[in-house]
Amino acid sequence: MQVKRFFAADMRQAMKLVRDELGAEAAIIGNRRIAGGVELTAALDYKLSALAPRVPNMELEDELRKTQSRIASAQAELSLRSSEGEGVAGSNRQLFAGQPLTAGLPLTAAEPLVEQAQAEPRRPAPAPAQAAPARGVDPRALDSMRFELNSLRELMEVQLGSLAWNQLQGSRPAQANLWRRLQRIGLSGPLSRDLLALINGIEEPRQAWRMLLAHLARMIVTPEVEPLEEGGVIAMVGPAGMGKTTTLAKLAARYVLKYGAQSIALVSMDSFRIGAQEQLKTLGRILNVSVTHVDPGQSLVQALEPLLRKRVVLIDTAGLQASDPALRMQLESLAGRGIKSKNYLVLATTSQKQVLTAAYHSYKRCGLAGCILTKLDETASLGEVLSLAIGHELPVAYLTDGPRIPDDLHLPRRHQLVSRAVSVQMQEEPSEEAMADMFADIYHSPTKQVG
Repeated sequence: MQVKRFFAADMRQAMKLVRDELGAEAAIIGNRRIAGGVELTAALDYKLSALAPRVPNMELEDELRKTQSRIASAQAELSLRSSEGEGVAGSNRQLFAGQPLTAGLPLTAAEPLVEQAQAEPRRPAPAPAQAAPARGVDPRALDSMRFELNSLRELMEVQLGSLAWNQLQGSRPAQANLWRRLQRIGLSGPLSRDLLALINGIEEPRQAWRMLLAHLARMIVTPEVEPLEEGGVIAMVGPAGMGKTTTLAKLAARYVLKYGAQSIALVSMDSFRIGAQEQLKTLGRILNVSVTHVDPGQSLVQALEPLLRKRVVLIDTAGLQASDPALRMQLESLAGRGIKSKNYLVLATTSQKQVLTAAYHSYKRCGLAGCILTKLDETASLGEVLSLAIGHELPVAYLTDGPRIPDDLHLPRRHQLVSRAVSVQMQEEPSEEAMADMFADIYHSPTKQVG
């Protein structure tokens, strides 16, 4: 018996470390929260004979049953506490909203891996008279229980994803091949599931792939009218390093070359980055365009008032951390009623999925009119950013694929964008762990059905 501890930032990363080092047959025997992440304890018994990939894994099934039982017990305990205090009740309802749990149900790789349509009726909580009176719930204990439940949920998602992928390979190999091709592009699990549902009746592989890409192109939304043609106040928002200032320079040069410099103005809200204002001043001198600087705390409405006669006003914003109070003030200024700004989230296609998702959730508060995809010439995958744009219904307004101003700024063409995503896909086949993670992503989404 080999027992080892693994440390990671979250449960999914810890599970990947376990699979990489001990293999898929390792059993999880403990997990707990530590400073900076989670600690996972896994064990591997070399005396057990290896099972075939599609034969039911009894150890994994037993671990799943134990996990389900622990979740059900924790839920019952929280339900008991909720009957004794209104404050805890609100927390529990939020914690378990939309998460039916069942305990004691056998699960094998040979059975269809879809979420149970009906959960077992919850056992009634003991009457308050029989329970020990609770004079208050320790918030730290409640937070610890929430963390434990979230960790168990992530653990189950990873395990169910692995079982679902093994089952699909055995029952529907042609569809499994399409799943692999979508993973090579980098598309998310939920988006891949939706695409495959649209071509469910097509058996011929080549036709199915062509139709799948056609449906992907139709899902990409582009503006009917180019933002510069429509005019108004246009703001570039997003984290640092996404290419906001360079994109603004390309947009300004594009407009000046077509309509002249009289009806456009530039505004900078970035007083945090060294040299940011000087960059915009230099651009203004080159294009003969006025540049206005808005300091933190200064009213954006008052700064824009002299520029209302301009047909287009381009605003460059500061890329700040989500926890920075200055970011909240900046987004509130852009979302003000007197501004009527069209805010475009600038996303570098070279960024990781987690960075893109965090950027969307940080900047959606100001109201997003769409997104601008940058650095297409440097990216190794377009699937992640396309999944985000499609999943959150963000129109793709512009594309940039180089440093030249304004030559490397383009209007998006949906089929060309899909063709480019296919051309930069991974050359090697995705690993079994990557496919299992893709299916775990599906179990994490609201509609949890695969195959």
